[in-house]
Amino acid sequence: MNIAILAYDGCMGAEVFGFADIILVANRIWAFHRPAEPPPFACTIVSAGRVNVRVAGGAIVQPVPSPHHADLLIVPAFDFARASDIDRVVAGLGPEIAMIRGAAGKHRVASVCGGAFLLAEAGLLAGRRATTAWAMAETFMRRYPTVRLDPKAMLVRDGEIITAGAFTAYADLALAIVADHAGAAIARAVARFSLIDTARSSQAPFFDKEMMRRPATPFAREVEHWLAAHIADRYSLDAAAAAFRLSSRTFLRRVKEATGRTPLALLQGIRLDQAQRLLETTDLGIAEIAARIGYQDVPSFHRLFQRTIALTPAAYRRRFRGGIG
Repeated sequence: MNIAILAYDGCMGAEVFGFADIILVANRIWAFHRPAEPPPFACTIVSAGRVNVRVAGGAIVQPVPSPHHADLLIVPAFDFARASDIDRVVAGLGPEIAMIRGAAGKHRVASVCGGAFLLAEAGLLAGRRATTAWAMAETFMRRYPTVRLDPKAMLVRDGEIITAGAFTAYADLALAIVADHAGAAIARAVARFSLIDTARSSQAPFFDKEMMRRPATPFAREVEHWLAAHIADRYSLDAAAAAFRLSSRTFLRRVKEATGRTPLALLQGIRLDQAQRLLETTDLGIAEIAARIGYQDVPSFHRLFQRTIALTPAAYRRRFRGGIG
């Protein structure tokens, strides 16, 4: 299988080089197990006619001009500091978008992280299921309302197009390609050799709620602080509204206007944030954590946590307890 990885100024270097290195490891492991057979993959870094490319980390790449003989085109993400940068970055990638558009129908196409923006700009994702980096999901949905985005998914396949989630999902994408074309046994061996966690199937456990929130108005901050201070209390819309000297109807409307969510949904997010912190940093039992954040019914808390985070509380603790700090 011939794989072309598209490099362009400001693209994420790890998604270019990391993907290529995993494919290299796959070829090495294939050769170990099947020395008489040719390697299953050839990987080339290509560009949309650019001679020298400086990736986001500063490295200079000299790609080949175009993916004429590729079976699969990989599109990495671009560096940006804030959501407002995305328009400018995408506007400067006209040649890359044209290349991606031209690849449709000729090659399979896959993206990593924000690379999905370039696929969408090229018109490849209209009406299709897709994913992208969770932190970019809201911006993506506003720009491309016809794309059926699943921000929790790590990988989404729709026909000849694969989209992968945030940043290191290049590893998940690479393993999926290896499994498709060299077999699941080779893919498992690559994962073991490379210390890649194959158990993750969702981006949801990695969401940073602070980064996903809208810019807070003073009213929204006051509501969040009040809800956090009453996190263990039984929720009452009337009581919350009274604390702000508003009718329940007016309070509900103003909170939805300021945050995009109902007060109850806002409280549930605050409760789950706190539950995640307690699971990561304490030895408290699940029932005690549930009680501390306002859930007396432990099974209900368990179901809400698993539905939202895509892991049980116990599995979340095993995965995220310790390690850093």
